Amino acid sequence: MVSVDANQLANMISHAVAPAFMLNAVAAMVAILANRISGVTERIRTLRELDESDARAWLKKEMAELRRRERVLNNALHLAVLAGIGVTFLLIFGFVIAFVGYRHEPGAAVLFMAALGFLAASLFRLLQDIRLSQLEHDDGNTPKSPMR
Repeated sequence: MVSVDANQLANMISHAVAPAFMLNAVAAMVAILANRISGVTERIRTLRELDESDARAWLKKEMAELRRRERVLNNALHLAVLAGIGVTFLLIFGFVIAFVGYRHEPGAAVLFMAALGFLAASLFRLLQDIRLSQLEHDDGNTPKSPMR
C-alpha cells in the first residue's frame, strides 16, 4: 500500500489555488471567445442570405474579412482550451505526485508555464480580432492591417 505524506498533500492543496484561479480565467476567456465567434458567424449567415437584388447586397464584400476574423477567433478558442487542459493536467499531476510522496513543484512549474503560454497566445489572437473588428468600422483613413 502507498504511504501518503500528509504534509506533501497539504502543500499541494495550498499550491492548487493559483491554478484554480487560472482555470476560472480560462473559462471566462472561452466564454468571451465563444460569444465573439457566435456574433461573427451570425453576421456571415445574415450576409449569405442576402439576395443580390437586396439594396444591402453590397455588404457581402465584408465576407472575406469576417471569415478571417472567424479563423482568428477559432484559433484563439483552441489555444484557450489547450490552456485549460494544461491547467487541469497540472492539478491532476500535482495531486497524483503529492499522493505518492514526491515533490510536485518542478513538473507543476513546467505545466503552469505551458498553460500560461497557451493563454497568452489566445489573448494575442483575441487582440488581433479586436483590431480587425476596429478596422471594419474604420473611416478609411488608416491602412488595413491586423496589427498597427
